[in-house]
Amino acid sequence: MNTVKITINNREYEVPSNYTILDACRAAQIDVPTLCFLKDINETGACRMCVVEVEGTRNLQASCVTPVRNGMVVKTNTTRVINSQKTTLELLLANHNIECLVCNRNGQCELQDLAERFQLKDIYFENYKKREPIYDDASVSIVRDTSKCVLCGRCVSVCKKQAGMSVLTFIDRGFETHVGPAFDEKMEYAGCIYCGQCINVCPVDALKEKPHIELVWEAINDPKKHVVFQTAPAVRAAIAEEFGKEIGTGATGKMVAAIKRLGVNKVFDTNFAADLTIMEEGFELIDRLQNGGKLPMFTSCSPGWIRIIEQYYPEFIPNLSTCKSPHQMFGAIIKSYYAKKMNIDPKDIFVVSVMPCSCKKSEMHRPEMAVNGNRDVDAVLTTREVAKMIKQAGIDFNNLPDEDFDHPLGEYSGAGVIFGATGGVMEAALRTVADVLSNQDLKEIDYNVVRGTEGIKEAELDIAGHKIRVAVAHGGANAKKLMDMIKSGEKEYHFVEIMGCNGGCVNGGGQPYVNAKTRNSGLDHRKLRAQVLYNEDKSKTVRKSHLNKDVMKLYDEFLGKPNSHLAHELLHTHYHQREIFPTQEN
Repeated sequence: MNTVKITINNREYEVPSNYTILDACRAAQIDVPTLCFLKDINETGACRMCVVEVEGTRNLQASCVTPVRNGMVVKTNTTRVINSQKTTLELLLANHNIECLVCNRNGQCELQDLAERFQLKDIYFENYKKREPIYDDASVSIVRDTSKCVLCGRCVSVCKKQAGMSVLTFIDRGFETHVGPAFDEKMEYAGCIYCGQCINVCPVDALKEKPHIELVWEAINDPKKHVVFQTAPAVRAAIAEEFGKEIGTGATGKMVAAIKRLGVNKVFDTNFAADLTIMEEGFELIDRLQNGGKLPMFTSCSPGWIRIIEQYYPEFIPNLSTCKSPHQMFGAIIKSYYAKKMNIDPKDIFVVSVMPCSCKKSEMHRPEMAVNGNRDVDAVLTTREVAKMIKQAGIDFNNLPDEDFDHPLGEYSGAGVIFGATGGVMEAALRTVADVLSNQDLKEIDYNVVRGTEGIKEAELDIAGHKIRVAVAHGGANAKKLMDMIKSGEKEYHFVEIMGCNGGCVNGGGQPYVNAKTRNSGLDHRKLRAQVLYNEDKSKTVRKSHLNKDVMKLYDEFLGKPNSHLAHELLHTHYHQREIFPTQEN
């Protein structure tokens, strides 16, 4: 590797020649402040917080986009640099809606952190009122508030590069500049897939999920309601971060214990329904393979992916599995099978799904996600939201004893756990499909070829003498790339898993915020969270969905068999084309 010598604050360092000044400073353990910068996502030098002095140049240089060169002399803490950074920060705050005490991001705001770092006690500049702020809460998933936007451009870049949608852009110029969909359209109609990656990278609170906390507290405190919580696999892999633990800390038992202390009636594991999904989806795949069904079959458990296909590739809707996503399946089972066993009127049951995903809030509102007019799920809390409820209730999360999920719907296999990682649904399905087609209890069940964070993964597998071509993609940009190859005939598969979020559910739009400093350090939070799930999978005695005894009992007592008439009535659905920027008449 080629290197250069660079002097930073009177000390000489040798660094790779492809580094920027910011890279070199961080390698020297010097933390130059940034706001807009996100490595590999947003590298524009727009905010000017990262400026440094470079000997021989007249102006301060944005360190995040300025490459190093041999003999370069840099200073990061001169009076000129610090005064420039303070002035930039004061200008940002002068145009910012400063309501920190009641802000959703209070204590987790990068702008707030910078104000603390520079010890700002007053803002010299008078607030300049820009155009009337836009508060767009028409969507059932995402809220946009331009009064808090700092124009860093992170959301614009992540929507283009990872989500692949380019829904968000800069609108107008000068003091009138703001971020939003084209023509200032509502997020609901602009082709957004609600993946929430824009929320995850926003340094302030200009973007957030539509809150359901008050709705859930109301249900918990209603004596007529039987409140049932279910938690998705990815939640356990990240919730501990909200309570100060390192990324990659599993907290299944403490999560269950904390939710029970909120005063709910039951806490079940969505992993049970993930196993149920594999039974339905796995047998649906087998039927399509053996009886000439529509191929490739696409997974249907990611609502962000469903919005991609409905809005951008509607001709492939028949290729989607008809299975509902696991939490919607679970809601339907709770309000039918469970309600009957417990002798409770389904209308008195309030189902709360704790999800890593902001798009699940949209999914629960779909009219198809109901049985006999009774909605499968009544509220969706993100991982961040349930953590807030635990804090509101004064529960000491880190010192709780580990507790188990309730039964009879709390048992799950290792296959159900790995749903939260990209490739997990594919691997879980293959474990069952391989056993059924070979009529054996196969021992080799780790399909490593579909694991990892590579954008698109593909393989040809020999399963019981059948050559099955599979592919996995995650994030909207990769999804569209794969779909374009399938559409053109360049690629042919039998089975395809696509997740709307980059990295899968572990990096969903409702997961704990990972600040820019951590993201830019090179630490991959997606892999660390996914490893929690793979470790739990390894620890389970039962690692295949069709060997989950409670799921088998559900079929014996209630559903009959996979893809039965009752199973289709409760657990399957349909999808339809969605128009982007619909006319007012529509």
